[in-house]
Amino acid sequence: MTQSEYFPSYIGRFAPSPSGDLHFGSLVTALGSYLQARAQHGKWLMRIDDIDPPREVPGAAGRILKALEHYGLCWDDDVLYQSRRHDAYHAVLDQLKQQENSYCCTCTRQRIQKLGGFYDGHCRHLHLPEGNAAIRLKQLHPVYGFYDKLQGNIAVPGKMAEEDFIIHRKDSLFAYNLVVVIDDNYQGVTEIVRGADLIEPTGRQLSLYHHLNFTIPDYAHLPLVLNKEGNKLSKQNHAQPIPLDDPRPLLIEALSFLNQPTIAGWQDLTKEQLLKEAIVGWNINSVPPKKVINRLYPMDFKLHRGGKRVNPREHR
Repeated sequence: MTQSEYFPSYIGRFAPSPSGDLHFGSLVTALGSYLQARAQHGKWLMRIDDIDPPREVPGAAGRILKALEHYGLCWDDDVLYQSRRHDAYHAVLDQLKQQENSYCCTCTRQRIQKLGGFYDGHCRHLHLPEGNAAIRLKQLHPVYGFYDKLQGNIAVPGKMAEEDFIIHRKDSLFAYNLVVVIDDNYQGVTEIVRGADLIEPTGRQLSLYHHLNFTIPDYAHLPLVLNKEGNKLSKQNHAQPIPLDDPRPLLIEALSFLNQPTIAGWQDLTKEQLLKEAIVGWNINSVPPKKVINRLYPMDFKLHRGGKRVNPREHR
């Protein structure tokens, strides 16, 4: 597609963290958000969520972008790096402070765990000084539920909805819930298509949209890929990076996981042709309405070479 073909009414995005290389679960999420944007003739933006340096793997951001390009998932506009957006985050923190909608907190995780896992507002009226303290949002707009295009109506537990949650950590790092809202609004994202592991914090993020008077996007949380042990496929579980060989077989696996139509004769198509067919056939309503799918990660037991299944250990 060329820039002139885009309709600005739809803007989607993919926002991986550089805590490891792109694995099959990440590819499924990237492909789902890409196809949803392209099927709407919309933009698909790329953001690197690099706000937590201790968890980052050197070189991972570049390898993620290289892998996406290799699989034909090319984005629009420049890549946005959260590590270069600190001034914008501080500006919002200052705004909330001036409005008296935030406060400093020195409570420990151990104390909160003893309370049952939800903060009780202990520091809200203590007027503690900044420094060696976390900053919490003074919850004025609790969100008790929201609608998800795939998962349906999602209820948010009352204690979670009403909690004054952290927006700036004690270690001086910005909280994910704060920066994702600021950046999605900055990029004009109209629909967020991401993994179902992020359903839980969505209620908190929606409350921030209300606090900041931002336009609220739509949400669609895709099912997660489980490994052979039944755990979420993730970098923390040492998921294998997707290979940089023929991208078509794994794209077909990802489409199958998302319950999309089989593309006949895909072996004779280029990856560009395959993706165009996938865009035409894309139907988000066909994606399984589940939070997880207990299906083996393809590279744990097979790799495709010329239509044949082979032992992956032979290709490590």
